[in-house]
Amino acid sequence: MRNLVYYVGVSLDGYIAGPNGEFDFFPVGADLTAWINAEYPETMPTHVREMVGLPPDVPNRRFDTVVMGRRTYEPARQAGLLSPYRHLRQYIVSRTIGSVDAPGVEVVDTDPLALVRRLKQEPDGLDIWLCGGGELAGQLSTEIDELVIKSYPVVAGAGIPAFAGGFLPTMFTPTARREFDNGTQVGWFRRT
Repeated sequence: MRNLVYYVGVSLDGYIAGPNGEFDFFPVGADLTAWINAEYPETMPTHVREMVGLPPDVPNRRFDTVVMGRRTYEPARQAGLLSPYRHLRQYIVSRTIGSVDAPGVEVVDTDPLALVRRLKQEPDGLDIWLCGGGELAGQLSTEIDELVIKSYPVVAGAGIPAFAGGFLPTMFTPTARREFDNGTQVGWFRRT
């Protein structure tokens, strides 16, 4: 069975983006970029891959599907990038976008839990990447199997929380941790 993995960058105070969706305040060093390119290349948007030294045809290592909320998708859409991850199957959870005319992109305006449960039952394939945002992560928290948290050494003060929604304490077991030159730490956690 495939896993739902919330792979996300977070500030020290728990925000995945600023109040207006900003994420350029996260300090990304060369060693972190090299690590992402090697271990999680599919998480780089298609249009950014060449800029960060990834060949366009680098194979997916961990994910073949991405699920994201409207606000996570919106910056790409506003830039005219209707398919920001052409190398993945893309599901946009939104009741307001309508349809998107791009191959490999599907807008889901129904229950995201049903979507994820269906995707997890597919017999073959890599894991499913929950890209964001916090509201969607809150809705899908009961289906998240693993967290991969890039914890950046910065306090945002306000913004979009990693999880938004009701009070639902859920235990995860740390399985690994790695630190980078600028103090960014990546932690892996499995649902307990």
